[in-house]
Amino acid sequence: MRLLLLIVVLTGLFPELGHAQDKHFTQFYASPLTLNPALTGAAAGRYRAGIIYRSQWKGVLDNPFKTVAGAIDLKFRVFKRNPTKDYVGAGILFYSDKVAGIDFSNTQLALSGAFHKSLDPRDQQYLSAGIQLGLTQRNVNISKLTFRDQYNGFDGYTEGSSEELPENNFGYPDLSIGVNYSIAVRKVNHFYIGGAVHHITKPKISFYRSEEKFGEARLYRKYSGQFSGDIRVARDVSILPRFLFALQGPHMEINAGSNIRFKFHDYSPYAFHLGAWVRPVRDEKSDVFLDAVVLLAGIEINNLVFGFSYDANISDLATYRQGQNAFELSVSFIGEYENDEVMCPKF
Repeated sequence: MRLLLLIVVLTGLFPELGHAQDKHFTQFYASPLTLNPALTGAAAGRYRAGIIYRSQWKGVLDNPFKTVAGAIDLKFRVFKRNPTKDYVGAGILFYSDKVAGIDFSNTQLALSGAFHKSLDPRDQQYLSAGIQLGLTQRNVNISKLTFRDQYNGFDGYTEGSSEELPENNFGYPDLSIGVNYSIAVRKVNHFYIGGAVHHITKPKISFYRSEEKFGEARLYRKYSGQFSGDIRVARDVSILPRFLFALQGPHMEINAGSNIRFKFHDYSPYAFHLGAWVRPVRDEKSDVFLDAVVLLAGIEINNLVFGFSYDANISDLATYRQGQNAFELSVSFIGEYENDEVMCPKF
């Protein structure tokens, strides 16, 4: 346990020894502003509010990693005299990632903006471009750390330490951009494809501000591509394929699978989602392996959407990855619902 916590701290204090986890949600479309800035305001309503919570490594840590993100975004019609419906989207995002045992945390507040251009007179195709500006703070409770030279030789770490430690918190600006394309085919089938670049400026992520103390350690840019669909296969049944590709430095992640949406009938306020997909990854050693199988269940009640997903780690149980399972809960609400434009999936 102490070793694992030390690894986490070293990742924050000395980033060249390891790379901190970036924003990561299995239900990536349930947190659209962390996925792609171009999805800001891309909702079938005038405004959207949502929150998502993730807990992971509960089988390894007494205080597991906890991640939460909440966002509110709106869209406004522009150029009202045009025959097509163009929109501007604006939103605010709060994100926090924390290891409770040592109070190591990343906290971010970001502002997002996007422009959604209709590409045809019936408003069945949209091309969106977005930008996100954020301020991130990193913090660690140094008083909860112990070092080898503090061991008194008998019963604990009670001596003073000669370690040269930095300030326990710092902040840095962040910049992300993205694009997204959506199309409705025969008004019942919808497809979405987009891409984003996060951490464009490659901000410094070391607690040490001096270049002599790892101050040049920087966060890798992250490149991601997303694809999704909503394909009606029966009157009240749709298949929703999902695909996400992300590349950040030597690390690579793919999420691929599908959800199935069931609705009681055309006028029912209820719909259910069941889904499964797989997540192959590549680590810093360039090893590619299947990291997890994901199961999802969700329910729609009018404009309110609830989601639950579970990441079942299938790596060798004899390795250090044992117990690295995770679960997520998400809730989102779309206000002043409009059914004539569909610009973003719900999960």
